Amino acid sequence: MNRSSSAGIILGIALAAVASSGETPAFVPGQGSPQIDSRVDALLGQMTLEEKAGQLDQLSAGELTGPGKAVTDADNLIKRGLLGSLLNVTTASETNGYQKEVMEGSRLHIPILFGLDVIHGFRTIFPIPLGLSSSWDAELVEQTARRAAVESSSQGVRWTFSPMVDIARDARWGRITEGAGEDPFLGSMLARAYVRGYQGASLADPAAIAACAKHFVGYGAAEGGREYNTTEISVRTLRGVYLPPFKAAVDEGVATLMSAFNSLNGVPSSANPFTLTQVLKNEWGFEGFVVSDWTSIREVMLHGIADDEATAARKAILAGVDMDMQSSVYEPYLPGLVRAGSVPLARLDDAVRRVLRVKFALGLFDRPYVADPGAANPAGDPTSRALARRAAEESFVLLENSEVGGAPLLPLSPAPGRRIALIGPLADSAGDMLGSWSCEGRAGDVVTLRQALEERARRDGLVLGVARGTDISGSDEAGFPEAVKAARDADVVVLALGENRHSSGEASARANIDLPGNQERLLEQVVSTGKPVVLVLFSGRPLAISWASQHVPAILMAWFPGVEAGPALVRTLFGDCSPEGRLTVSVPRAIGQVPIYYNCLNTGRPRVDPIGLGSAKPDPYYITGYIDEKNTPLYPFGSGRGYTSFSYSPTRVGADAISARELNAGRARLAVSADIANTGAREGTETVQLYIRLRGTSVARPVRELKGFQRVKLAPGESRRVDFSLGRDELSFWNIDMKDVAEAGSLYVWVAPDCTQGTSARVSITD
Repeated sequence: MNRSSSAGIILGIALAAVASSGETPAFVPGQGSPQIDSRVDALLGQMTLEEKAGQLDQLSAGELTGPGKAVTDADNLIKRGLLGSLLNVTTASETNGYQKEVMEGSRLHIPILFGLDVIHGFRTIFPIPLGLSSSWDAELVEQTARRAAVESSSQGVRWTFSPMVDIARDARWGRITEGAGEDPFLGSMLARAYVRGYQGASLADPAAIAACAKHFVGYGAAEGGREYNTTEISVRTLRGVYLPPFKAAVDEGVATLMSAFNSLNGVPSSANPFTLTQVLKNEWGFEGFVVSDWTSIREVMLHGIADDEATAARKAILAGVDMDMQSSVYEPYLPGLVRAGSVPLARLDDAVRRVLRVKFALGLFDRPYVADPGAANPAGDPTSRALARRAAEESFVLLENSEVGGAPLLPLSPAPGRRIALIGPLADSAGDMLGSWSCEGRAGDVVTLRQALEERARRDGLVLGVARGTDISGSDEAGFPEAVKAARDADVVVLALGENRHSSGEASARANIDLPGNQERLLEQVVSTGKPVVLVLFSGRPLAISWASQHVPAILMAWFPGVEAGPALVRTLFGDCSPEGRLTVSVPRAIGQVPIYYNCLNTGRPRVDPIGLGSAKPDPYYITGYIDEKNTPLYPFGSGRGYTSFSYSPTRVGADAISARELNAGRARLAVSADIANTGAREGTETVQLYIRLRGTSVARPVRELKGFQRVKLAPGESRRVDFSLGRDELSFWNIDMKDVAEAGSLYVWVAPDCTQGTSARVSITD
């Protein structure tokens, strides 16, 4: 038997093992799978250097060229098995077509992994992630992610570039829309929820998709809030604020992570061995793979740490980036770098092993094709529409609801004959309701506020007048007189203002975060009519609306609510449901306050001692703050109103003292509780929040830190004890020696409705 025949037999045996029939074993990255590992090893042993490098190459089907490549080159890569992943493929016919090319034309028949920005829905578009986070409802977030996974997987898309778990403290940054806000505790909880929803109980489920936690790491701290910009973050802040949501995603079994565009402390994130290898892979034991963000490996040349593509590829692969998105530098350069000894073969094999492991876990080798390419994702599916409506309703944050005529303006009365004026450029703007990442959602899927309000008017005998007033970003005031007349003719005005969908999201930083165009002037003229105004705000970020907060009786933060925007808003405005959302970002009074966030450090010269633990500096001038604005946000983290009221008892703790030694050993926990009562006239859901402050420690700790929350539904007059528990995970921090431990000191605890309220209880943490 000659060598070629022998090699062919060996290869055939290996491929038979790889393509063995039967169910792909359940696998969650972080827990491992011996069956998958053996299949990976069998395949890896048969791969050439070129085939290995090809598995680490990802190109966009929308731009199959990639830098320096022609479409025919990309097709050739697919047929030769030299392309591991495609993104921006959206239909089953396309995914099956590409898959057929590689499964029938390539030597090793390694399936392609199809990825897509499925950010807040695939065909059914839910509220933007910042809006979803305002629900403080992890179960709801998980359900929306599950629906997105079912819809996208039906088209062969088995990988989403979500969740974005960057902590964002700067409302100028456009991508604040894509995350869960400013708090690492809440961000960690929701990161886990997204991963559970996308990946399900096992990636082997054909309806599961691989999640991708991004952007690793610190991207939300970009200087000036400008996209792609530099970040400088101390290691303590990095570990204590920006890394925890990623750690939570890894602990939940996330299959992939994405390296960020930004440099971190002078090192581009896509070539940073400290974050990608030391922390992620060595300390956390991450077993999935890291993909770069779009062309970010090539961009390390622009950052200035590589003079050519080969060096960029070498630095990225050695740092820990396993797959190259769209830079096209791994496939052509890695084989030569390995042969030259510049990149160890073991590192290349590790990267390929990670990618293959996820492909096997997803069952792509056993089920590479979509079984029913003709299946559609019905936009009118009642179950998904109901979920979209519920998600929108829970995301709305009622910022103001003053009394008009002796009663709160909201909810509106549906009395027959009541005249309502609907004014504003976003009242009937279907496309904007989808937000900046609408995936396969379509404007025709959306029910707008105008459409839903017209239906309600017909049902209840209301008189509805409609006027656009102005464009979202325009300066033309020709529509002002019509809008003012509509307001004067009405009993109440619903004013729909805010941003368009492209004013937030990637590459959409704003230097000013007030109402765009001349909307503020329209608002002032409508308010000047003296008619009660309900301001419905649509945006992908918190907006500085100081004038509105002083002059408009009711303000509802609607974000971009998705396909069920109109029905959810109308139900909320008329009291069929109560607004339950709570802010996950601080709303600034003015742009000059940004970045602004609740869990800041105190200063030695505070304007007001934030928790009454000592006198503030008596000098009225030499204190932290502005000479022309307050320090405090317009609306604080955790705040939001409903249609009823709640009272809180003083915070109770289970002990006056607790041992740091016992905490660090995991043998001690502190019970915390308070009684919450519904003091209003209707049922409501309260988001009960637990905050702490540590004093007397080796490093300064924030004035407050969220460490727990519960959503509690209470009937009128009902009260309930709400219990929390604090242990090592909640009370440890990175101390002066950079050790994650609990320390002796004083602990202050609040059970409160937001980060500014509550009665504290004090506990001593002893040595």
